[in-house]
Amino acid sequence: MDTPTRDRLPEAVEARPLRRPEWIRVRAPAGETYQWLQGLMRSKALHTVCEEAMCPNLGECWGAGTATFLMLGDVCTRSCGFCDVKHGRPLPLDWLEAERVAQAVKAMNLQHVVITSVNRDERRDGGAPVFAMVIRRIRELLPGCSVEVLIPDFKGSLEALRIVMDARPEILNHNVETVPRLFKRVQPQDNYRWAERILSSAKKMDPEVLTKSGIMVGLGESMEEVKAVMRDLRSWGVDILTIGQYLQPSRKHLPIERYYTLEEFAELKQYGLEIGFRWVESAPLVRSSYHAAEQVRALSLIHRRLYSGAPRR
Repeated sequence: MDTPTRDRLPEAVEARPLRRPEWIRVRAPAGETYQWLQGLMRSKALHTVCEEAMCPNLGECWGAGTATFLMLGDVCTRSCGFCDVKHGRPLPLDWLEAERVAQAVKAMNLQHVVITSVNRDERRDGGAPVFAMVIRRIRELLPGCSVEVLIPDFKGSLEALRIVMDARPEILNHNVETVPRLFKRVQPQDNYRWAERILSSAKKMDPEVLTKSGIMVGLGESMEEVKAVMRDLRSWGVDILTIGQYLQPSRKHLPIERYYTLEEFAELKQYGLEIGFRWVESAPLVRSSYHAAEQVRALSLIHRRLYSGAPRR
């Protein structure tokens, strides 16, 4: 069996890292709530993307009692150059994982929860049934808790997407991560057209769902390339956009080509709002789940007005 590994791109090891600008400050995880959450995750044998992907907002989010659950194990079948999640051949799916996640959500008494996963390309359904199971179980245990799922691209499989959409998440998220020109370098096993197929099809399956995507900057793309992806995402019906600075997890990962300024992040946010996104988070430490609860609460009234004639099942 393949041994899971975090090794990435040996050619990046020799790259001299750029000096981190003064406006990027990461809060170290600490506090009673953080310690309680860490204990809860360990007791239920759960994983969070906060820890596995070394999220810079871990201290802030865990200190506030929120977390993004990582499902389908902690070993990914893809090896993206920016990601610190282990990759290799994963263990079989744990069909009890959804129950443990739902129980943790209830214990935390969350109003909004984000569920994501590693890629499981060895399965035709990509693990989609586990997403559906956890959405439905959370609704049973904690009515009123909204659910956001950050899903893989499922290799563009509409059958897999349908399994998730039939469980009716409030937000369907899939990150494009970078511009098409850099896909082969940044995420060689991903495909921009798979992302298009998933995001553009979600609203056709459920007109009420809020769709969301995210982009990292600082990997060698141009501002115009970022704006072109933003226009694509709007044409696919995406409502919510997150834009954040890529931060190199280790010297084995892709190097940072440059740091965007606060003014550039502000420019991208303004452009996103001008072309029709309902919500844009754009700042150096923004990640996909950042302020997720605020997004769904702020947009839910608008969404209910738009689709008042189509009650949720």
